[in-house]
Amino acid sequence: MDLSLKEKVVVVTGAHAGMGLAITKAFLNEEAKVVAGDIHIEGFQNIASQDSLFPVEVDLSTQEGAETLINKAIDRFGKIDILINNVGIAKYKHSFLALTDDDWDNTLRTNLYSMIRVSRAAIPHLTKQDQSSIISIASESGHQPDEFAIDYSVSKAGVINLTSALAKEFGPEGVRVNCVSPGPTRTHMWEQPGGMIDMLAEKFNMDGEKAIEHFAKNVRQIPRGSIGKPEEIAAVVVFLASNQASYVTGSEYAVNGGSIKYV
Repeated sequence: MDLSLKEKVVVVTGAHAGMGLAITKAFLNEEAKVVAGDIHIEGFQNIASQDSLFPVEVDLSTQEGAETLINKAIDRFGKIDILINNVGIAKYKHSFLALTDDDWDNTLRTNLYSMIRVSRAAIPHLTKQDQSSIISIASESGHQPDEFAIDYSVSKAGVINLTSALAKEFGPEGVRVNCVSPGPTRTHMWEQPGGMIDMLAEKFNMDGEKAIEHFAKNVRQIPRGSIGKPEEIAAVVVFLASNQASYVTGSEYAVNGGSIKYV
């Protein structure tokens, strides 16, 4: 299948690890040019040549970081065809009552306000292209909140809502806007100390790998019996960015192995 992404300029936020890194690699495999925005950029030089990959060190929880990323993308490549709003954080708490104002502020600034700010900076450039696209990474938690990550769930509900609003406003200007809502996916947020794997291991009193298996099969009852891989999310993102999805906008794609079902 020809995805016609060669020489397209793609901005990916939160590109350093997990889904962001998988998405970056997937676009590079399609011979696109990728501007990789993240607060950490070490290691990118081993992925692709400087002609194809342009790492930009920015704090995307700030307005300055969002504007800097887009300005540097334009300075380097002269255009933007595709924006991937991926950057996100999740810090697991045992209860809503354990969340402080600082927790809420940090999560919303990183997960939702980054989408608002980067999209706002990018849209004037995206509307200059004949076909352009915004794809944001939401979550099934935006529909089915997790009690251990309520702030994260709220932020992702906002991503889903904003996707619909942007699709309606900017569709007439040639910008398709969609989001992808992954189910449980093994990313750095799962594997980091204190992350989801550690939490599940403690909760179920099991080894980490056994806890993941129990969670997938018996708690979430995912039909295929396992959680997702970042590459599986990236494949859907690349498809939505391509001309093969030219009639898709304002949509949310659930990529969750069947873990929850919703319309």
